[in-house]
Amino acid sequence: MKLSTHLKRAAAVAATLSLVATAGCAGGAADSDPDVLNVGQISDSVAFFPLYVAEQQGYFDDEGVELGERPRLGTGAKLAAALTSGSIDVAAGVLTDAFNLAENNPDTQITGSLVTEYYVDIVTTTDFDGPAADAPLEERIRALEGRNIGITGPGSGTEALLIYLFEQVGLDAKTDATLVNLGAVPSSAIGALSGGQVDALAFFQPTGQMAAAEGAGQIYVSPQRGDIPDLSGALHGTLFSTGSVIERKGEQIDAFNRAVNRALEFIATDREGSAELLAAYLEGTDPEAVEALTTILPQEFAASTLVTEDSFDVAVNFHQESQLVEETPDYASLVWSGVQE
Repeated sequence: MKLSTHLKRAAAVAATLSLVATAGCAGGAADSDPDVLNVGQISDSVAFFPLYVAEQQGYFDDEGVELGERPRLGTGAKLAAALTSGSIDVAAGVLTDAFNLAENNPDTQITGSLVTEYYVDIVTTTDFDGPAADAPLEERIRALEGRNIGITGPGSGTEALLIYLFEQVGLDAKTDATLVNLGAVPSSAIGALSGGQVDALAFFQPTGQMAAAEGAGQIYVSPQRGDIPDLSGALHGTLFSTGSVIERKGEQIDAFNRAVNRALEFIATDREGSAELLAAYLEGTDPEAVEALTTILPQEFAASTLVTEDSFDVAVNFHQESQLVEETPDYASLVWSGVQE
């Protein structure tokens, strides 16, 4: 592993351990009521829309799941800290978060699949000086060389996509481009793009759809639309917990998954109802962006919370090539038997 990767991972581990200590001081809310399932998530990104659908449609109630508050914790490190301290039982994040936690806690278990496409896009200005968005992928990647590119932050999935793409053409994203940390607010990132602070963005959905709807940008490279065949079907949005929680609350987690499965089916089959709920979930988002997302979400959400080994393996390869991880637990040991295919 490269020295920079060692430093990045060491910093992530240190941050997680610090947050665990802080969260531990606050006590373990999840341990205080065995009948309540506490679920935390990173944000209100589209990856966690199925949880909102299940809540609004009453699926959790139907399945007998009593949910506690669902905090938005902001980062994968904070999510892992909350799970480790016992303040949540199930974490809704991305696979990277589960891999990072598993490195420090071998009791980590993936308990469900949410998104099986990598939902980060490369977004450029509409007048970007480079090959068109339908040009061969290698030409588009090379056009990003030397550019200022906005990401959410170091060690993120947004940075990882750039590292992966640049490596495909023999470049190093960290030296052959200038990566600008913009935080995780899509509107701020779009402002940086339209204001000329950056030439492009590597950002999660719905940033690209919002930029296009506002006339501020175009989706230049998108794993979801098939631009990167080797990333097709990658497990990305996930639910994860620990073996000790599963031992205590396995039946509740199973019921939670049944509710999410119903939500995934709703999104796949009821476009009108899904669009209405998505507009409420992404309150304030341009209707054109909501419409674009309504079209593509059924293509990128998992068919169910079952975690397929093929989807897991595609994601593992990406994590290793993008230097997010050096080694990962195998499918059989990391994925809870209750959601293995």
